[in-house]
Amino acid sequence: MKDETKKSPLKAFMKQRRMGLNDFIQKIANNSYACKHPEVQSILKISQPQEPELMNANPSPPPSPSQQINLGPSSNPHAKPSDFHFLKVIGKGSFGKVLLARHKAEEVFYAVKVLQKKAILKKKEEKHIMSERNVLLKNVKHPFLVGLHFSFQTADKLYFVLDYINGGELFYHLQRERCFLEPRARFYAAEIASALGYLHSLNIVYRDLKPENILLDSQGHIVLTDFGLCKENIEHNSTTSTFCGTPEYLAPEVLHKQPYDRTVDWWCLGAVLYEMLYGLPPFYSRNTAEMYDNILNKPLQLKPNITNSARHLLESLLQKDRTKRLGAKDDFMEIKSHVFFSLINWDDLINKKITPPFNPNVSGPNDLRHFDPEFTEEPVPNSIGKSPDSILVTASVKEAAEAFLGFSYAPPTDSFL
Repeated sequence: MKDETKKSPLKAFMKQRRMGLNDFIQKIANNSYACKHPEVQSILKISQPQEPELMNANPSPPPSPSQQINLGPSSNPHAKPSDFHFLKVIGKGSFGKVLLARHKAEEVFYAVKVLQKKAILKKKEEKHIMSERNVLLKNVKHPFLVGLHFSFQTADKLYFVLDYINGGELFYHLQRERCFLEPRARFYAAEIASALGYLHSLNIVYRDLKPENILLDSQGHIVLTDFGLCKENIEHNSTTSTFCGTPEYLAPEVLHKQPYDRTVDWWCLGAVLYEMLYGLPPFYSRNTAEMYDNILNKPLQLKPNITNSARHLLESLLQKDRTKRLGAKDDFMEIKSHVFFSLINWDDLINKKITPPFNPNVSGPNDLRHFDPEFTEEPVPNSIGKSPDSILVTASVKEAAEAFLGFSYAPPTDSFL
């Protein structure tokens, strides 16, 4: 089995990609060779994604479990798990699962993200979860961002009720096809750039662009999802310094632990475009220490099988100096005006008037052909659709409930019109 992995860097890469950043770093922490590398030693000191307010070594004690559970203000106070038929597991993450669900009364299909409060609190990630909710609330029907319909919570779980997108992850399609032809890669890159530009206009930096977070809808358009690592209130020329992201896509300034800004998203766009054209991310190595060293020091190498405009765009986005990176001066406007996108009519793009180069050909909501069987073959846990019996609610569950005050949300009814 080891020999097979050595022969196939792509297989090893796919396996690593299914691991979260924290798990991945814990793995390399036990690798004596990797740990000797000075950059890795430096990075391991901050292996947990942290916001400044989470870095206190002596956090304040949790609220008293004797306090009454308050689910916070909500214009949808009656939403509960039993409103849904939970049909299939369609995704998994560090804190829970994403399930295909049908609302019993509305007969509408949704993707419901169910997160375990105890798991979130254990890793001190509640700030990121609330940030995800806040970013979802700001998305006023942008065509390439997943929409939040409403959210609610039980004593032990959080529920995001999201658009159901079943054309498959970009990662899934790349896995099957290895790489895309340039016109298809250009179309996806343009829709991704449009979504990032919109987030930037709201002073939000996405920070975690990767093929797993990019979905295709039933027609083949891009939908960006998973806003857990978004950083809010990053205005033009503002910076942040939180170490987070996915190893293959970390920009040099993040690895250096330097302040960074919204141009980190344009680096990631370059990395995803490179992967679409070549099949692996730029600077990729199975040896994590070597990969980090490549990102920091190795010049970008491009094979000659792409056009000059694609080559120039990749060189401009994967510029190690963020102040010289494409997008550093005028953000999305610089990306839009690049010659690589000269064939794109941006008004038609945002109005979905451009026919996608690939149609997932899904027959309906129950068509799960583009979801990884690793997820869909997993049984739906019985606990997903149940609220805990109030008599049996434990102190730790009460503490969890109190950490997410104000999570519940339902939009005004006219926002669906």
